[in-house]
Amino acid sequence: MSISAQDVKTLRERTGAGMMECKKCLTEAEGDMEKAMEILKQKGLAQAEKKAGRTAAEGVVTSYIHGNGQIGVLLEVNCETDFVGKNDDFQAFARDIAMHVAASNPEYVRREDIPEERVEEEKALIKSQSEETVAGKPDHVVEQILEGKLNKNLSAITLLDQPFVKDPDKTVGEHTKEVVAKLGENIRIRRFERFEVGEGIEVEQKDFAEEVKEQLGE
Repeated sequence: MSISAQDVKTLRERTGAGMMECKKCLTEAEGDMEKAMEILKQKGLAQAEKKAGRTAAEGVVTSYIHGNGQIGVLLEVNCETDFVGKNDDFQAFARDIAMHVAASNPEYVRREDIPEERVEEEKALIKSQSEETVAGKPDHVVEQILEGKLNKNLSAITLLDQPFVKDPDKTVGEHTKEVVAKLGENIRIRRFERFEVGEGIEVEQKDFAEEVKEQLGE
């Protein structure tokens, strides 16, 4: 079937993909714009997987401050070239991830960053909390339940596994792959530090009645 230049232009504007790639996907989708977008997305994600092993040593260190200076984040995101590092879409991606870190407070970037001791602590905690729940169930069922809870707990503290704050229907990892597909380079979130005012400082808690007595000199 014939694909109009206007349809190709529209698909390109909506996805950022190249003209020829847009035309190929529209042809494959028989002119269906939404189907063509899905085909582009799947092809892009497949290409992103291939790029994952490439060296990314350029990039940016960005910051995000939230709540009148109550929470701050420093984040390093890497790409392959200085050209992409200066790209507006890449810069916006880095800022969005820094904002996500401020909002969702992950502890690690990726699952393999979690120390084995922390994993074992989580396993022990889950096992002790699940004793009544799994009592009497077959061993293989118990194992599946505990494994599912462990995966959920570890995902909650891992940046790439968390639902992306600006689009909870996908994870930060999935969003990153979409940006890789769009920009054509490997992108790697390397590290972050999150600061919150008063975090880790022990504050003496006083009983309100006692405070009143002290003020009255009793």
